[in-house]
Amino acid sequence: MKGNTSLLVLFFILLLIVPCVSLISHPQPSQQRSASSAPATSHSQASSTKSSAPTSKAAVSKTNAPAAKSSGKTFHILDKTSGNVLTVDELDFLRSTVATEISPDSPPEALKAQAVAAYTYYTRLKQQNRQKPDASLKGADFSCETGKWNIYATNDQMKSRWKEDYNKFYGNLTSTVDTVYGKVLCSGGKLIDATYYAISSGKTENAADVWGSASPCLVPVASPADIYAPGYLSTVQMSATQFQSAANSLGCKLNGSPDSWIGTAQRTPSGMVSTLQIGGKSVKGTDIRKAFDLRSSDFTIACTSNSLTFTVKGYGHGVGMSQAGAIAMAQQGESYANILAWYYPGSTLSSL
Repeated sequence: MKGNTSLLVLFFILLLIVPCVSLISHPQPSQQRSASSAPATSHSQASSTKSSAPTSKAAVSKTNAPAAKSSGKTFHILDKTSGNVLTVDELDFLRSTVATEISPDSPPEALKAQAVAAYTYYTRLKQQNRQKPDASLKGADFSCETGKWNIYATNDQMKSRWKEDYNKFYGNLTSTVDTVYGKVLCSGGKLIDATYYAISSGKTENAADVWGSASPCLVPVASPADIYAPGYLSTVQMSATQFQSAANSLGCKLNGSPDSWIGTAQRTPSGMVSTLQIGGKSVKGTDIRKAFDLRSSDFTIACTSNSLTFTVKGYGHGVGMSQAGAIAMAQQGESYANILAWYYPGSTLSSL
């Protein structure tokens, strides 16, 4: 009996000791992450700006990364949040603007495609504004809103937003964006207007149909995977009074029953509303989108006696590269060059 008791005691002691030994020899996941090699941290020359969000101390303690590679070239950016003109290294800007546009956890080829499109777009703006300065930009090449995570965000903002994922996400950006830096899209020896947006309605738009003037390489192409993207469909419901107020800003005077307010819609070949009769007045679809705060101009309207509901397809102006479509193509194994060739037909991938 004593022998059995001794064995039981020994068994329970082993049960207590083995987990402790395991914990000592195998660090927790958080320890393994902090011990891994960190990606380079970008040090923007935009010293006059401050993050609009408080930086997490926990995040900072895990992001002591070495300085990232610089390009030696800069953009001058008017930050509408602070009112300051920031001087930002081009590579630093490019990593940041890609992060403000699509998830840094997107497929590598989609990140590369976004980087080339963005570099083409903003380099073109830089050239235009240095040849013919816009006084409202205070000498800058273009503007951003750091406080709204719009176009450019500081490194501190990325750390604050991503916290423990900062090293992973910033590593994704440097390993993709840096490899295509300097690549641009051209047509006829000039940079194209490489516009992009979140989600198409299933087919991209012709620039002439949306903005009134044609632009090289901005013509309709199919983007069928977009209909499966999160956020493809959205709705906006409002009371008759709210609708009247928004319509009034468009110069539309509405009386009577709501079901008599909406007339015939004219659509582009890709599906967006080009014009719509509201209260007997023809209004541009792009103006309606802005007045009613819709995600896109591809919409329908359902009316009841006291409310109206917009059902909207896609997200954005619809011209150029669909980011949801680019991600879908990358997931199917397409290269960034093929993605760009698809969404900007007729363009040539070149180097500055």
